[in-house]
Amino acid sequence: MAIEFEKATARIGAYVTGLDLRKELCDTEVDTVYQGLLDHGVLFFREQHITDEEHLRFALRFGTLSAPPLKARKDTGDPVADAIHVLDQTSPKGEGGDNWHADNTFMPHPPMGSLLRAVKLPAVGGDTLWASSCAAYDDLSPQIRELAGALVGVHDIVPGATKAIAKGHALDLERLRRDWPPVEHPVVRVHPETGRRLLYVNRSSVTRLKGLTPWENEALLPLLCDQVRHPEFQVRLRWEAGTMAFWDNRAVQHYAVPDYTERREMHRVTVDFPWGFTDRDTAPTPAAS
Repeated sequence: MAIEFEKATARIGAYVTGLDLRKELCDTEVDTVYQGLLDHGVLFFREQHITDEEHLRFALRFGTLSAPPLKARKDTGDPVADAIHVLDQTSPKGEGGDNWHADNTFMPHPPMGSLLRAVKLPAVGGDTLWASSCAAYDDLSPQIRELAGALVGVHDIVPGATKAIAKGHALDLERLRRDWPPVEHPVVRVHPETGRRLLYVNRSSVTRLKGLTPWENEALLPLLCDQVRHPEFQVRLRWEAGTMAFWDNRAVQHYAVPDYTERREMHRVTVDFPWGFTDRDTAPTPAAS
């Protein structure tokens, strides 16, 4: 059966059919899936009742493992168990997902993407939304696009870590500050493979726009961060057991809806590869103190 992509919305997301992730994919199938990811930003695979081993095998066809800095490192001796990040909750607990964000933009080189699979779900609630950072940029006025293109955002791990600590997570804030000092990323990035421009700011980790006064930051930062809130840039997934989502962390932001009170277990693998920067973009630099 041929791999097919059915658009979920006009501007972001597609449902993938014609694949059985219990089986190992050939190179052509991997290339087709990856091109679909570039085309749609986030892919949804239904009825994939796979094991953690199969989940990890599929993920590693697209990159190497990237360990989330805010999650405790596991060292069980089982490479599969150590690689799979399990989110198992009966209510949201400050994971930081309940705001629009791209993952780990406080890192000098944030990961390429994540593959998230539903294992156990509440009867209702716990949806996830994704928004196209490319579409959000495209719909800015030419004047704001020009202004945004001259700006640099300062990304910091502390806001997300502070929120998690307040919700009961055991994190060493001083160690995180030391290991992950603030970095700077351009507000407008160029996707290294599609060439599309995109907004690279979010309320989760961007603390200020470099060189602007506090008053200017107060006006401009919310405007740019909240551009992804427009529904026309978004797709919403209602999870089913066996559903997997694979998103391009360079091109989209996501939001986990914290509206459930029953158990919700999700398994996640984050992957990366040296995707680098284009000559139309600049590498991040340590933020000035």
